[in-house]
Order: sequence, then structure tokens, then C-alpha cells
Amino acid sequence: MKLKTSIRVTLLLVAFLLTQFSAIGQKEPQYTQYMYNIGSFNPAYVGTVENMEITALYRAQWIDIDGAPRTLRLGTNIPLANGKNGLGFNVVSDQLGPTTQTFFDVAYSFQVMLSEETRLSFGIDAGGSIIDVDFTKGSFENPNEPILNNTVFNTFNPTIGAGTFLYADNWYLGLSIPNFLTGAIKDDDIKSLVNDQIQVNFIGGYVFDLSERLRFKPAFLLNYLKGLPAKVDLSANFLFNDVFTIGAAYRIDNAVSGLAGFQASNTLFIGYAYDYSTTGLGEFNQGSHEIIVKFFLRSDRDRAKRDRERKLKGKPKQIDPPRFF
Repeated sequence: MKLKTSIRVTLLLVAFLLTQFSAIGQKEPQYTQYMYNIGSFNPAYVGTVENMEITALYRAQWIDIDGAPRTLRLGTNIPLANGKNGLGFNVVSDQLGPTTQTFFDVAYSFQVMLSEETRLSFGIDAGGSIIDVDFTKGSFENPNEPILNNTVFNTFNPTIGAGTFLYADNWYLGLSIPNFLTGAIKDDDIKSLVNDQIQVNFIGGYVFDLSERLRFKPAFLLNYLKGLPAKVDLSANFLFNDVFTIGAAYRIDNAVSGLAGFQASNTLFIGYAYDYSTTGLGEFNQGSHEIIVKFFLRSDRDRAKRDRERKLKGKPKQIDPPRFF
């Protein structure tokens, strides 16, 4: 029985890793708390924030499985003083088995007023992707495979992406492509590990004010990469007193998740997500953990402006809620 179980685990892991390897090309790493992380994959978002944000995220996937994905992201969104432009910077390290891919980019956005309440933002980013493959980190069933003769690969590929972000106070829609420069990978060995295709991200969400102290925030994220099935994330969060967040998410045919968040102060938000795989791999790992920390750098001028706007809208002064989009 132990042998059969071992074989089953091996086959399942190989199937999942092959799926992941085929997608690792220019594909944005997977996030469960995507609603707090939009600047990572849509450059049009960076100028829509009211104050400078610094975001750190860590994701550990498929706990107890060696070589499972690990993702680390550090980014910042900086609105400029004119209220129309913004800058952003991102560094993402995505590890899977013997492969480490590092993304970095600088983003710029500008926005136009479509109406008194609705804005449309356009963004572009430029950077690069470094792919490191080190086959000395693992053991393989067929060690004589030709690809294993060169134990270490390293390649750099430039990236240029763009996006749009349409939003108002209580809803948003975003469309982005992380990289248009596909087909740049020439090494046949690297090509066998990556899917160098254009990826499209489509995101949206709405904020329902159920009462003065309770908000309901459904959202979705759709990812499409040529040659792979579309990935759809659905989430529903409840925000209590603009401080505590609790919710659930479903990644179709992949995982169910629980989410929690805490607005510790006007300048600090902490979020956590736990994923349980609904695929056959779920019984062989302890789930996935994801934590995000966001710092909001606000000035006295920003707070005074926000309080004036609230007064005009008839809303009382309160703790600023975490930015949902």
C-alpha cells in the first residue's frame, strides 16, 4: 500500500509541476489576496491610490511538498502631487523546484476624469525577467536526460506591459497584459520549461455598503495564458467597522480559501489567506499560506483633505479603511 501511495503522490506531483513549468514563462505568480495586490500585475493601478503604499507579500504553496512554489513580492505605488499620474516599482521572486524566476519593473500611469465620480487610468511598465534553472537542486528519475547535462541555466528577458483601470468609489474593472515581448526566449532548453505567451488579466470588484459598519466586497480575477485553461478566482469579503475583514475565495477547479485582514492603524494593514487544494494533490499537502503587509504613508495634508471630503458627503471622520482596489 505504501508503494502504491508513493507512486500516486509522485504521479500527481509530476503532473502539477509540469503544469506549473509550462506556465512559468511570463506568467504572473498566483495570488489569493489579489484584491490587495493589483499593482503587481496592472500598471494602471499605481496612480489611483490616495497615498503612497508599500506592499510586501509572501506565499508558501503546497506545504510539506519539497520544491513546491514559493513567492515573495515587494512593491510600491506612488501617486504624484497633481492627482493624475503615478509611479510604481515591483520586484517578485517566484520559486518552483529547481527554477527561480525574478521579475522587476517600473510602472507609470496617468488618468482622466470620465465623470464626476468615474476615472479611467492607463499604465505602462518596463523591466525584465531573470530565469535561473539549477538542476543540482533536485534528484530525477531519468538523470541521463539531455537537458540535465547543463546543470545550470540563466537567462534574462526584457518585459514591457500595459493596462487600464476604470474605477469609482465603489467599483472597479481592470485589464492588463504583463508582457508583450513574447517569443524572446531562444534557448531550446529554456523553451522546454516555459510557456512564452501573452497573458491577459481581467479583474473587477464592487463595494456594497450593507450598513454604516458593514461592507460587502465581492471580486474576481481571470487569467488567460495561451495554451492553458483560463484560471478564474472568485472572492467575497466582509469589512466590519473599517477594521476587520473576513471572507472566502474559490479558485475554480483548484482551491477554496479563507481570508482575514486587520487594519491595525491608519498606516498598517495585515492580511492572511489559507488555501486548501480541491484537486487530487490536496490530501498530500497541508495547504498554502499567504500573508500580505501594506504600509500607507499619509501626510497631515492628505488626512485633512480626506476629512473635508467626508464632511461634504455627510460621513463622519473615521479610521481610513484598507484600500480594496
